[in-house]
Amino acid sequence: MAANSAYLSHPFKISVIYSSLAIALGVNPIPQAMADDSEITNIERIQVHGQQSVPGNILGSAENILKEQGVDFSEAGGVSALPILNGMMGDRIKVLVDGADITSSCANHMNPPLSYVSANQIALAEVVAGVSPVSAGGDNIAGVIKITSLNPQFGESETIKWNSGDISAGYRSVSDTLLFGTSAEVASKNVSLSYQGAYEDANSYKDGNGDKVIDTLYRAQNHALTAAWRDETQQVAIKLTHQNIPFQGFPNQYMDMTDNKSYGALARYQLKLEDDGEFSAQLNWHGVKHEMGFFTPEKTGKMPMNTEGDDYSYQLHWRLPMGNDSTLLIGQEYYSYQLDDVWPAVPGTMMAPNEYININDGERQRAAVYGEWQQNLTPLWWLSAGIRFEYVTTNTGEVQAYNNMPMMGMPNVDAEAAKAFNAMDRRRDDDLIDATLLARYQLSTNQQLEFGLARKNRAPNLYERYSWGRGTMATTMIGWYGDGNGYVGNPDLKPETAHTLSAAYKYNGDSWQASTTTWYTAVTDYIDAEVIGGFNRASTPDGKRNILKFTNLDANLYGAKFNALYQFAETNSGKWQVLGKVNVTRGERDEGDEPLYQIKPLQTELALQHQWKDWENSLAWQWVATKDRVDDRRLENETDSYSLLNLNSSMKWQDLTLTFAVNNLFDTYYELPLGGVSVAEFKADSSNGFNQVAGAGRSFELSASYAF
Repeated sequence: MAANSAYLSHPFKISVIYSSLAIALGVNPIPQAMADDSEITNIERIQVHGQQSVPGNILGSAENILKEQGVDFSEAGGVSALPILNGMMGDRIKVLVDGADITSSCANHMNPPLSYVSANQIALAEVVAGVSPVSAGGDNIAGVIKITSLNPQFGESETIKWNSGDISAGYRSVSDTLLFGTSAEVASKNVSLSYQGAYEDANSYKDGNGDKVIDTLYRAQNHALTAAWRDETQQVAIKLTHQNIPFQGFPNQYMDMTDNKSYGALARYQLKLEDDGEFSAQLNWHGVKHEMGFFTPEKTGKMPMNTEGDDYSYQLHWRLPMGNDSTLLIGQEYYSYQLDDVWPAVPGTMMAPNEYININDGERQRAAVYGEWQQNLTPLWWLSAGIRFEYVTTNTGEVQAYNNMPMMGMPNVDAEAAKAFNAMDRRRDDDLIDATLLARYQLSTNQQLEFGLARKNRAPNLYERYSWGRGTMATTMIGWYGDGNGYVGNPDLKPETAHTLSAAYKYNGDSWQASTTTWYTAVTDYIDAEVIGGFNRASTPDGKRNILKFTNLDANLYGAKFNALYQFAETNSGKWQVLGKVNVTRGERDEGDEPLYQIKPLQTELALQHQWKDWENSLAWQWVATKDRVDDRRLENETDSYSLLNLNSSMKWQDLTLTFAVNNLFDTYYELPLGGVSVAEFKADSSNGFNQVAGAGRSFELSASYAF
């Protein structure tokens, strides 16, 4: 739950306001880079929230970069928040890190894909919400987030020489957070070798009342080593990664992360074909060993949970110019995910004598092919149409409960559930068909209209299908919603099917830049939850929680975004401009128009930005409306409206960059609309029920970065 800071993102450095319609002109599956850098042709892209080149000295998690592109986040651990696009969270968004699909190996999604890459490792972040081209990725209904960290740089010399490097350090007062980052690269004309590393250590932060928001402490480190070789027509690159998170608190979960070690390897081959065509082949592996339990007096208990997951995949992509200003993109991809989730016995308790086997040899495999045609029909019209087919299979082995003994004279519901689960045929096969139609019309040299229509699919994940426990303890270990409820899987879940219509207008003038987008998504077989039971571990009605079973239903989501940037002065004192943003999202079930869970209320932002030579400043006011449309099934809390004032300043002198920020300048107390409930506070004192997680109070933040 890291607070925003000036050194994490620079909202005052804006050159283009991108629309939020996912029209991507030539979303190139092959990263740039074959011959001399000067000969590489960048393929134009127009994205939903756009694309952002990221300076290597930015510290913190990827969350701080993506927020500037309109991505919301469901709060979790300090580096493990789950992204939200167009009101949809988690696996509904396809997150690709260098083209690799990393699956969250945790019943609480404590290690989502974005948690494996730090901000200083990111060279480019792209967000494609809603109507994403089929070449951008499948198995999603909300959009695609593409993170590029594999970006080898080559030199001019025939021999390997020093190319670039930097070292950065930062501090946040609200949580006593220390951040460090470094990178180094040596290169020749044909060879590139680089290293990137990051370290972050934080205590639990304080809210606007000065009270500690318990169980928000964490520590994390990331490392990446890259080697690349190229000649005039081809390039080979290899990247090795390692992450270690020895602990991470999750205030809105019953468990915490007590260890997360991962290793990854990626190999990529790229080839320039005749007539400006391109081919790429990539192999990926990512493995993680994840442990949950308790590590801090701020949330105590004893219950180990161990998870091991492995992702294997390959991608083959071709980009083929077809003449007459048209291009054909074709691809074939394969993804295999393997999962084991076992909860060791705790002798002397009811959690014995057996291990609780939650997922046993779980498998989720995807085989995909796609074709996408793009053409400039006239100087004013551009059109793209694509179709993608994926065959998805899921399966898992037999499971077991901690024991078969009756519970307080009652039948052991977990033992009975395990018996029924083991007796069923657990393999499921799904056919996913995505189709997109995208268009752009150039009204004038500085005005565009964009339209998109898409059919998107997502198959259920392993936890949605195969979490089988029925008891209170077992079910409350499942779920990534931060709501304090318990969840039961459903092997008969159908894939989600979303039909999205989006339209946008963009204006880019000398002093004005503006964009507005509206979108509507109808989801058939939306994976939601139905109430099948309840429990209360408190002495008051406020301690009530539900046991929910994943189920399919129909839902609708819609919204609008507006961004504007106006430069009102450029004098001897520098450049002055005003930035404004408005974002509204609604989501509801078809039956009864019940609100969906974790839909952000109306949000606005107004910022005064100033730049004079290498000195940049920003004063931003953010207002979030009252959240009064809540999901009764999940007992979601309402939250009051609030406003925050943030001050940022950055100065560069030769190779040294200094930044200073004061976030939440007036130390305002507020509750996070997407933060979930504080299970940690409930465990410390259940008499107050499940209160919403509070946001961070005033934070003074400093950083320094030196390039060498």
